[in-house]
Amino acid sequence: MIIYLAPIQGTTDRIYRNLFPLYFKGVDVAITPFIPSSKKMKPENNLLREYYPNINTGIPSIPQIMSTQPHDFTLLANALYKIGYGTVNWNLGCPFPMVVKKGRGAGMLCHPDRVESFLEKAIPDLKPKLSIKLRIGFKYPDEVLQLMPIFNRFQLEELIIHPRTAVQMYEGKVDLDIFEQCVHLTKHRLVYNGDIDSAGKLKMLSQRFGTIDRWMIGRGLLENPFLAEEIKFNTEKPYAEKIKIIRAFHDHLFAEYLKILSGPSHIVNKMKELWTYMGGFFENRKKIQKKIWKTHHRDNYVDVVNKIFDELI
Repeated sequence: MIIYLAPIQGTTDRIYRNLFPLYFKGVDVAITPFIPSSKKMKPENNLLREYYPNINTGIPSIPQIMSTQPHDFTLLANALYKIGYGTVNWNLGCPFPMVVKKGRGAGMLCHPDRVESFLEKAIPDLKPKLSIKLRIGFKYPDEVLQLMPIFNRFQLEELIIHPRTAVQMYEGKVDLDIFEQCVHLTKHRLVYNGDIDSAGKLKMLSQRFGTIDRWMIGRGLLENPFLAEEIKFNTEKPYAEKIKIIRAFHDHLFAEYLKILSGPSHIVNKMKELWTYMGGFFENRKKIQKKIWKTHHRDNYVDVVNKIFDELI
């Protein structure tokens, strides 16, 4: 069983991915938050610097690229290959309106001709292997069924499928029937992604999809960072020990972000993003998050968070 950390824009950045395996076990690989391709992208670009292997020492990661332009995609993918990445991922899954209204991310799923043309133009000059992360459609869940024969024409490393449409965002049920059809239609390795928030949920999915042994977890892992090790090793630490580990992880993240973020409010805003998910680990989630949302300066934030952890232990 291989467990992937899903890309969460603004959260699972380099620092998060570097520190995560120091405190939590069971995650094998991560897909990074997307990099937008651009004609102006150069190898010395600051965005690309974030991916240098010497400063990406945590979870082995696959860079994800957001693009509708095959030439720009290939240019960036080959630059990533040059600095050490053997695989890149193409984002066909982002559901956010500001992305899809430009025909990017999941906005391409209702245009199979564009997807086919993109692959035809990008792959011949592509040096790294290519994986694709996608949803099952933009508006309709069967849109992916038109794409499977197209994907089968190309050499792909894997397809990571989240069985929701873009318009669903993260609401409503995942469509397991459509995912099952994809299992039968594809010639590629599949990774399942969506709503894995417990060992029991993954066991149910594994029983239904017996050929799938790769699973991507996003919100479930950010809310319960022990989830991967609980799934893989069938063990669970005492609650008090978990709180101590989460606190140490939080403090380490805070210290690392302080090195790159200037201004007392910047670090607080960054940590608030993390608490959007991390707060889900605690039973009194809303109460804890409410206290944190009221903080605006670094010292105030530190005082509030220390009191929260002191009360939990």
